[in-house]
Order: sequence, then C-alpha cells, then structure tokens
Amino acid sequence: VQLVESGGGSVQAGGSLRLSCVASGRTFSSSAMGWFRQAPGKEREFVAAISWNGGSTSYEDSVKGRFTISRDNAKNTVYLQMNNLKPEDTAVYYCAARRTFGILTNQADFASWGQGTQVTVSS
Repeated sequence: VQLVESGGGSVQAGGSLRLSCVASGRTFSSSAMGWFRQAPGKEREFVAAISWNGGSTSYEDSVKGRFTISRDNAKNTVYLQMNNLKPEDTAVYYCAARRTFGILTNQADFASWGQGTQVTVSS
C-alpha cells in the first residue's frame, strides 16, 4: 500500500494543524494505522495509532489531550488533528500501515510508510 501525507506546515505555538494520510489499494479498511514523528537529531517516535475500525486508539503521553487520531475508511484516509501545538512538536510526521485487525504502536510492526510531512511550531 502507498501512503501519502499532507497538511503539514508552519504555525505558532498554540495553533492547530490537521494532517491527512491517504492510502492506495483495497486493504485500508482492514489495516491498523499509526502516526510517528522524527525531530532533527532524534529517533523516530510513536505519536498515535488507531485500529482498523477506529474502535481503539492509543497516544504517546505528551500528545494526550492535544492530538486526535481518526479515520474514514470510505475515503482511505487517516487523520491527525493537532491542537495546542508546542515547539517540541516540530518534526517530520509519518503515517504507517499494517494489515491487521488490531492496533499497533511499535514502528517495527508497520509494513508501509509515507514520505512524511513537515510540521514546524514556532514560539
């Protein structure tokens, strides 16, 4: 499956962005999806995940209450709504997919990755 992210950009602290990730193919509705991010000089880290039907979600502690992951299986799209952004949220954000009827949070478990979209938050 091919994944294409969009929606990144530059915002001031406290602002909001919504990232989108569109998947090709017919397996999206049976795939777990995740968002990860990589800041300059740091390793890629988990941000949020959602199960195949949206029934389960998981978040990294620092984004809980600020970020919301959701999906629209009719549009083959997963979203990441990011509110109250902070400078430490600055990173390249990647979406990932794996065909499974569960929820995944470990990046090693994901099979497909997008190219990433840059999010820059200024103070």
